[in-house]
Amino acid sequence: MRFFKNANYQFIEKRRAAYVVSSIALLVGIGAMIFNIVSIGNWQNYGVDFTGGVLVQVSFNQDVEAGQLRSALGGAQAPAISRFGEDNEYTVRSPLRDGVEVEVIASELEARIADAFGEGTFQIVRTEVVGPTIGAELQQKAAGAILFSLLLTLIYIAIRFEFRFGVAAVVATLHDIMITLGLLALFQVEIALTTVAALLTIVGYSLNDTIVVFDRIRENQNRKGGRKEDQVLLLDRSINEVLPRTILTSGTTLAVLLALLILGGAVIRDFTLVLILGVLIGTYSSIFVASPVLLEIRERFAEKDPKEKKPRRAPATV
Repeated sequence: MRFFKNANYQFIEKRRAAYVVSSIALLVGIGAMIFNIVSIGNWQNYGVDFTGGVLVQVSFNQDVEAGQLRSALGGAQAPAISRFGEDNEYTVRSPLRDGVEVEVIASELEARIADAFGEGTFQIVRTEVVGPTIGAELQQKAAGAILFSLLLTLIYIAIRFEFRFGVAAVVATLHDIMITLGLLALFQVEIALTTVAALLTIVGYSLNDTIVVFDRIRENQNRKGGRKEDQVLLLDRSINEVLPRTILTSGTTLAVLLALLILGGAVIRDFTLVLILGVLIGTYSSIFVASPVLLEIRERFAEKDPKEKKPRRAPATV
């Protein structure tokens, strides 16, 4: 990474342009959410895990790939399919349909599998119904998990660094989550429990990247004369000093995720896509959002910072 050894980019000076980019991305995402509410009745394209549906667990007596089962059940329009337990054992999640009994949906799935693989080549291990009430509860718990993680983050960083560092980190993480959710709404990616897991992973990744930058900022501030130095220059220098680490970490992570996206198949495609978006947005925000927000807090509330010493007044002269 010698290309970034003597990096001296003015990131903070570009913060207003970054604000514009982030604002446009957020507005596009909000617009997509509103459009989804009008068109599909939900702000996101929720999967069976959240909206309710029929879960069928099927075990085959022969080697069957997930792609073969997906083709038998409709290809791109097939219900959600995932491997479960032993080899050749899968779960199929099909959404509920108005006026159609659960038993009818399960029978249709069983008939399609029998047509593709033959009678007696599989067994239906179980059939379960995920009701809309359970789906709504899962939505609440997923949102609660994300908010709880942000609260713990604020407390940890406030203790480990300073309170303003915690606020800036939480703002940057919320920024990442909102833009990611906006893009998922824009492309109507199906939201499943694995998507929630990916969002929580994004929270961790984004915070880790932000804390690395903040740690260098704090080191530079605590050096002799650091708090009297021009803060724009100090922030730029801190970001540039950890830039090789940021690019290297993001690059290697993206390389693995791209390999999973290309070679992993449809089962983990949405999960991998969410992670890729999160890594890109998280890297952007740790440079162009978190540090500028920290600067804004410092400039607006400097008098409330106990470490900011007020200049002594000169004695009055007569």
